Amino acid sequence: MEQPSRHRRRPYACAWCGSMMVDSELGRRRKYCKRSCRQRAYEQRTQLEGTSIPADAVILTPAEAADFGDRMFALRCAAEDLGTAVAERADHEVLAELTDALLELAKEAERLR
Repeated sequence: MEQPSRHRRRPYACAWCGSMMVDSELGRRRKYCKRSCRQRAYEQRTQLEGTSIPADAVILTPAEAADFGDRMFALRCAAEDLGTAVAERADHEVLAELTDALLELAKEAERLR
């Protein structure tokens, strides 16, 4: 008898709040981390009915948009720092630290809300 194949459980972000989730072993992949996120997404979809705004649009407040811009700027700066370190042939420890910082900023930048 064959053993069922084990799928690697990978983290992914909630479609509403951006919180990290992990696939469950059974069933389909969840889109939202909790009921309140699912409810907020539903409310946004229903408010968009009858407008020219696409259903898959992400609507951010000015503060959320500014915060997102700040996270993207920090991500670009970290990438530039890593590029400079590579060009200057920095040692492995420095490159590892810069890479870790870049990955953390990238994870934070994925969050839209």
